[in-house]
This record gives sequence, structure tokens and C-alpha cells, in this order.
Amino acid sequence: MTGGPAGAGRLLVNGRFLYARPTGVQRVATALLHQLGARRDELLRLFPAGVQVEAPRGDAAATIASLPVHQAGRRGGQIWEQFTLPRQGRGDVILSLSNVGPLAAARGITMIHDAQVYTAPQSYSSAFVRWYRFLLPRLGRRNLQILTVSHFSKQQLVDHKVARADRITVIPNGVDHILGFASDAGAVRRLGLTERRYVVALATTQPHKNIAVLLRAFADGAMGDVRLVLLGKASADEMRAAYPFLPDDVLFTGMIDDGELRGLLETALCFAMPSTTEGFGLPPLEAMILGTPAVVAPCGALPEACGEGALYADPDQPDAWRTQIRSLRDDPALRARMSEAGAAQAATFTWARAGDLLVDALRRCLPGQRA
Repeated sequence: MTGGPAGAGRLLVNGRFLYARPTGVQRVATALLHQLGARRDELLRLFPAGVQVEAPRGDAAATIASLPVHQAGRRGGQIWEQFTLPRQGRGDVILSLSNVGPLAAARGITMIHDAQVYTAPQSYSSAFVRWYRFLLPRLGRRNLQILTVSHFSKQQLVDHKVARADRITVIPNGVDHILGFASDAGAVRRLGLTERRYVVALATTQPHKNIAVLLRAFADGAMGDVRLVLLGKASADEMRAAYPFLPDDVLFTGMIDDGELRGLLETALCFAMPSTTEGFGLPPLEAMILGTPAVVAPCGALPEACGEGALYADPDQPDAWRTQIRSLRDDPALRARMSEAGAAQAATFTWARAGDLLVDALRRCLPGQRA
């Protein structure tokens, strides 16, 4: 194919995330990869030498999101990302969507979702913090562009000298993916939940997620017939080891699929997120777009993402969380208003918009191109 800008070469998408454990970062990378696939013809005009996903050897499919997958290298993880990937993509634009990318890439673009290794280091291992603090500012200096998911994260990256403001592009997450899954009430049935009589939050021991304030809000039966349901990988034993005051009646879903997640959120009283910092805040928006209100802390990017579509509670005050949750339980008119406002706010975050912004960012990094 001809007609592309001189020197554009190929676009290689860093496929290391294909083998990562399921996380919010992996979900974002996957959704953006599908947006690139939907724009394959446009991308080929920008990158006439080709567009492909470069991945470690493993069980990846031959194509993902209509993009070919090339597998190379005998070792995965950081060794593959830092050594094999830049060799495979010498002279190409290498797009990394999962917080880190290869230092040796001469034409790298990396999405860094947050600055929490600086602002919440207690939530990670010391080795992880040291590696990221070494890597991120070097990527910020060497890359063609840094991408991030909120204006809050952009300012944090600037404040911690990861990159200059003019080298950071904000691409907010989409949330409409949850609408693409058929609702499955399996988790609701297994846990014996009553509609509008449970609150969903994340099962996590990371300190910055601040689940302790919710556990204290629900302690000693303070919330009456409203149950707390914790979603995700952390087990009851892990949570009890981290929080000895864990109420005995807290329920755990374990890992569930997207259909069960939708079913769980749709009949919940609300979703609660008391994090003291977030780079974006996707989980409350997933609830909001389904018409389930969210109660969040006024911290990090949560106000930016949730706007006036959520209720807010002080991250240090269990009584504040009880008050907001009870208001949704006891005032049907308030819950209806927050359901409508939340859905309207969440609907402004689409993956199609994120895809447009990503292609714009790629175009601006090429010689002679304008967004």
C-alpha cells in the first residue's frame, strides 16, 4: 500500500498484556486494541508498512481484533518487553498500553494509567515501586508521547516529573463495554442476595483502595438488612488477615465473568468506592451506566470521572458512608435521580471516543501529520 507518510514504518502494539492476569489495566488495553482493529484501514494509511500485535510466544490467537499477531522470543515478562520487543520493532512505532514499555524503543508511545507508585507506594512491593520509579521518567523523556487516562493522572505525572505536560495526551476510558454482555443473575442467586439490599465494592487489600472504611461502616450490623458484597480475587481469608475487624456477614463473589458482573451490579443498591486515589475509576462508572448509583470518595480522578452522577463520602469517616448508603435505601426518589444522573454521566465515556483520541495521538507523532 502506498500513500503513507515517509518514515512511518509499522505500528507494533505491545502484546505482553495478553498474558497478564485480568486487571483493569488489561481491560483497558484490550478495549483499545479492539478500537485499533476497527480502524485498521485508517491506520494502514498512517503506517503503510503494516499494523500488528507483537507478543511473546504462547497461546495467543493468530489475529486479535482483526489485527495480525506475531509471536517472537522465548521468554515473556519484562525480559521480553525490554529486549525482544525493541529488537522486533527496530524503526517502528511501538505502542504500549499497560503502564510500561521498552526503554530501548526509539519510537515508543506508552500509556501510563496513574502515578500511584509515587502517591501510594504502600500498595505495591518495594521491588515493583523501584522498577516503576526507574522506568517511568525514562519513558517520559524517550517516548514520542505519553498517554494517560485522566487529567488528574496527567497532573500527577507532571508533578512527579515523569513527563512534561506537552508530552502527555489524556485518553479517558470507555465504559460502554459492560452493555455488550448479557446479564446473568448467577452470582446474585449463589449468594442469596435480595434486590436493592446489598452494596458492591472491590475485594482488595491494597491500602489506597481504602476498603477498611466500608468494613467499619458495616461493622456490628450497623447497616441492618443491607449486605456488603466484595467483588474480585481477594478471598475472605486474605481480607481477614489484612482487616481483622472484617464483619462476619460480608459476602465474597470471587472472580466472576462479565455477564455475572452486570447481573450483580444491576440489582445492587449501589456501588461503593472509597479509594484515596485512582487514576480513573472504571468500576463505579460500570455500575452507573447500568443505572446503579455510586458512592465514591472525593479523591484522585473519581470526581473527574463521576462528576455530579455520584454521591460522595469522606474517605476517613465510616458514618459518612452509612449516611449516603442509607439515603439511597430510604429515599426512592433520590435513588431514581442518582440512577438517571449516573447513567447520563457514564454514557459520556465511550470506547469509540477513546479510539478516536488514540488514533489522533498516533497521527500527531508521525512526521508531517496533523490531528
